[in-house]
Amino acid sequence: MYTVSFTEADRPETDRPAAPRRAALVDGFGREITYVRLSITDRCDLRCVYCMAEDMTFLPRNELLSIEELAQVGKTFTELGVHKLRITGGEPLIRRGVIELMEQLGQLPGLRSLCLTTNATHLARYAQALHDAGVDRINISLDSLDPERFRRLTRFGDVQQVLEGIRAAQRVGFSRIKLNCVALKHFNADEVPELVRFALDEGLDISFIEEMPLGRIDDHGRAAEFVSSAELRSLIEQQFPLVPVDDNSGGPARYWRSGSHGSRIGFISPHSQNFCSSCNRVRVTAVGRLLLCLGQENSVDLRAPLRASPDDPAPLREAIIAAMANKPLQHDFNLAEEPQILRFMNTTGG
Repeated sequence: MYTVSFTEADRPETDRPAAPRRAALVDGFGREITYVRLSITDRCDLRCVYCMAEDMTFLPRNELLSIEELAQVGKTFTELGVHKLRITGGEPLIRRGVIELMEQLGQLPGLRSLCLTTNATHLARYAQALHDAGVDRINISLDSLDPERFRRLTRFGDVQQVLEGIRAAQRVGFSRIKLNCVALKHFNADEVPELVRFALDEGLDISFIEEMPLGRIDDHGRAAEFVSSAELRSLIEQQFPLVPVDDNSGGPARYWRSGSHGSRIGFISPHSQNFCSSCNRVRVTAVGRLLLCLGQENSVDLRAPLRASPDDPAPLREAIIAAMANKPLQHDFNLAEEPQILRFMNTTGG
């Protein structure tokens, strides 16, 4: 198996290049793909009620892409014009070799942003190493500040671990730290203003996400728990006046600010404000399935060309380019029906 390596001429400068590059990946609707979310494991140490079932069967480890294969996937995408990589899971920080992978990805020429999405239960341990490896942005899942409510939402999580991870990330000095909250009407929607206050006080960004119907769950009814971004904004504005801003993080969130605070308050609205027309991203699962849309099953197997030609990146490159023609126009979520997408979010990659 190969290891991604670079010559001194290839090695990027300390500051990531600011000049945009023309994407080589363009789908059938003219959208340039410049952002890849790369899952490195389907396993997680929590069982969030909106993400997976309580009793999960995870993939055999030999089916997952190796660290070397994951690095090659990242390298190939950046050579094709992708300039933002986000590492996801499951929980990526429980994957053995995660720091080694980040070190390899952090050296990729043309990569402008290397990000991580984590539940932060292990972030206190890894924050410094991640920063040193080149990770510049961290997204942290935090659905409640109340210990008992947090435990209910995650089934057995300890919010104190997450708070310690946040403090460690703040000390290290990532360029952006953002909290992600999936809002559920009868679980945590009433806590949204308190979460905003926490983010503003700590100088953190925060995004509120409408729950996505991925996988069958029996913990709650998704339609009954749905709360729209507009409802959440109205709730927040009772305490914090909001002004929309044009900030674009390269993802689907629409951002607002409150007063003189530097923090951004974002809303990700796959149901109430479909963002598909500007979609610039694809996902790669931990087993190497290239998912062309979060809410559709269109996918391409990248593991097969990786393993059939371990010393030749051309087949992988060709598979990625060819896949773009199959990227659908939009997702088609319907909370009133049984989920059409049976894979859980941990399998998809957050």
